[in-house]
Amino acid sequence: MPASAFTVLRYVAVALIVVYLVALAALYLLQERLIFAGDPLPADHVFRFEQRFEELRIAVPGATLDALHFMQEKPRGLVFFVHGNAGNLETWTTGVEFYQRVNFDLFIFDFRGYGKSTGRIGSEAQLEADVRAAYDAIAPRYAGVPIVIYGRSLGTALATRLAADTDPALLVLVTPYTSLADIARRLYPWAPSLLLKYPLRTDAAIGSVHAPILLIHGTRDALIPFDQSTRLLALARAPAELLTVEGASHNDVHEFPLYLRTLETRLRDLAGPRP
Repeated sequence: MPASAFTVLRYVAVALIVVYLVALAALYLLQERLIFAGDPLPADHVFRFEQRFEELRIAVPGATLDALHFMQEKPRGLVFFVHGNAGNLETWTTGVEFYQRVNFDLFIFDFRGYGKSTGRIGSEAQLEADVRAAYDAIAPRYAGVPIVIYGRSLGTALATRLAADTDPALLVLVTPYTSLADIARRLYPWAPSLLLKYPLRTDAAIGSVHAPILLIHGTRDALIPFDQSTRLLALARAPAELLTVEGASHNDVHEFPLYLRTLETRLRDLAGPRP
């Protein structure tokens, strides 16, 4: 090979390495923006709903979390909802009529930087502590009635860790994943997993959950494949059920009648006859 050609190849190789390293650095530095794609709301934003609710502000180190608490006249229990990676409380409360129908109170909060919550997400430990702080702010009001921990998408790992630590009456995981590292490998196969600051190991926590577990997953989920739920089902040590929603994708599974009927039945059976 001529020396000139070898020199060109060497420069190309060096350039590719530089581009690769820059891409890795960008992925590491920007991962909070990629993972936690929440939308902020003005501090004076007013939530409006037809059913009774209260807005709470939960103090956590360096920030406050905004939360909504939907209340029924004589609730059968509480659903503590840990939402997904995008949007905010305004977008995650479009289906609150369901909880009114089954006569369960609903508590849902925004992560730091989402909606009217202040601060920034900085670590997985901080995330878990914030979820626990939100739970501790509401759970004491429901002594003697069932508390259901519900996680959706990104929130499923956090909900599972909370359930392992608090032992609710039921854990519901909708479109869950084994770990964020598994999802990252699918989306960024060229990036070492060591770059990920948020492994969010649902698979490592689910075996410590003693409460019954209901997993719900659509067969057409292109973001979090269905087999993520089958793997979690195999790891569960508590009684667990996987609801397969045929034809459902990642963002519409909650709209399918099978999802609604099953969740309604589980909540009603859990709470017993209407008082």
